[in-house]
This record gives sequence, structure tokens and C-alpha cells, in this order.
Amino acid sequence: MNNLIQFGENVEGYDIPVLNEREIRAGAGILFLATFLSLMFILFKGNFVPIKYIITLFLTDFSIRVFVNPHFSPILILSRLIVRNQTPEYVGAPQKKFAWIIGVILSATMFYFFIIVNAYSMITGIICLICLIFLFFESAFGICLGCKVYPLFYKNKVQYCPGEVCDLKSKQPIQKTSAGQLLIVLAFVGFIFALVYLLNDQFKVMPHDLFGKEPVEHTK
Repeated sequence: MNNLIQFGENVEGYDIPVLNEREIRAGAGILFLATFLSLMFILFKGNFVPIKYIITLFLTDFSIRVFVNPHFSPILILSRLIVRNQTPEYVGAPQKKFAWIIGVILSATMFYFFIIVNAYSMITGIICLICLIFLFFESAFGICLGCKVYPLFYKNKVQYCPGEVCDLKSKQPIQKTSAGQLLIVLAFVGFIFALVYLLNDQFKVMPHDLFGKEPVEHTK
């Protein structure tokens, strides 16, 4: 039973239970894609059915992670299969548990409004946006936003963060950003605004069929 209900794996060389960050990032990517697509159904089709399924699966998976064992999370199992050939990157389990508790709270709130009450509001919209931001930062950048809040509630030092960001050390030369590079980013932002100003009307023109197929005219 002790091995069944636990949080994190005991790995030699690590003082606390750890998890594989590569699996976690893959799982976040899967959930981000599913949530984003379900929101597209709402925006363009007015169809709320997909988001109800996603919320239910989201809550179920995160509840298994937090209250049983991440080892039995269906999403993380699928993620493990996807990244099984990649070298594990171990991260501390305590801060991940805290972040996933936040996920349980958010998904439970969404479950209440969308499934039980069967209603949407600004509250559900904001929670959806928060979930997407959390999942995107985890999957795209390897940044756990929930983990960033962990030190505010727990005094014990955060250990084994992705990319070793918990450890205070000087950046290597390849990590440093020069003033010239920052100017390039600013110039790129200006380039985007210039595109919008100069070409917006042209970009609005509907593309024509490359092979010359005439659009079908609907007649009464």
C-alpha cells in the first residue's frame, strides 16, 4: 500500500522523491492542445460538449496524480511512452504536488460550473485562460508557474528544479543576452506593428483557389 499511494519516485542520488520533468512537459502539452481545441469549438461553433469532456478528464487525471500516485496518471503514462527514449530530467516532487493541487482546484471549479451548474461566465473564462497559461509555460518553456508560488507557503527550500533554476549560479556565456539582441527583439516588435499598419487591408483579401475552381453559387 505504501508503494501504491505515494507521490514521486525514490531515485538514487536524490534526497527527496522526484518526478521526470520530460514526462510532465509532454503531459502538459497534451492537455494544452486538448483544452485549446475544445475552446476553439466554443468560439467558432458554440459547441460546449468537448470542453465538458476535457474538464472531466482533466479533473480525473489530476486527482489521481495528487491523491493516489502520479505513476498511475493516464496522461503521464501516455507521456512516458512518448518520451521513453529521452534521458530523464529529475525534478523535486513536493513543488510539483503543490502545483497540481492548484490544477485540481481550478479543474474542480470548472467542473462545478460547466458540468453541475451547466453555465458559463467570466469566471469560467478567466479560469480557462489561467489553465492555458500554466500549461503553455510548462510545455513550451519548462517553467512551472505553480512551483513559483510554492516557497510562499512552505519554508523548506525548493530542490531539483527544471534547468537547475533553484541553484544560484552565474549564467554561462550562451545564456546571456546582450543589449544588441534586445534591440533586435524590439525591432522585430516594431516590424510586426509596421506589417499590421501597411498590409492589414491586403491580408484581409480572401485567397483564391490555386487551381481555378469557381466558388459554388447557392441558388434558391
